[in-house]
Amino acid sequence: MASMVVGVTWQVLSRFVLSSPSSFTEELARFQLIWIGILGAAYAFRRGAHLGLDLFTSNLPLPIKLRTAVVANSFVFIFAALVMVYGGAQLVALVLNLGQLSAALQIKIGYVYSVIPISGVLICIYALINVYKSLNGIDITIKTDGDD
Repeated sequence: MASMVVGVTWQVLSRFVLSSPSSFTEELARFQLIWIGILGAAYAFRRGAHLGLDLFTSNLPLPIKLRTAVVANSFVFIFAALVMVYGGAQLVALVLNLGQLSAALQIKIGYVYSVIPISGVLICIYALINVYKSLNGIDITIKTDGDD
């Protein structure tokens, strides 16, 4: 995040102060934003900060709430494994094979897309941890500042 702030600041300074905009900082900031956003989704899932409606499950008895969490996290695992890990890896392989390069940085776009399967693996790991906790009677919906 800090490197993105530095890059965007340089872009603004070079454009308006030096009247010679930097050619790569805009593209670099775009790629960094993609990585921050997708990795941030995995982090939010880990912390339980992702968008979720617990209106129905918050008032359930603990055993039913735990079973519901197992089912929900199993669906998350299946989605992340199929769409993000498998599908993302297929996308990365295809784009790398095509050799598509970014315009300013001249890096392979497949490297930018590689954040999708990386984030998918993280989400799968966190979903398995959540299933394990739920099967052992730990309510994962209750978050405190010290939970990780």
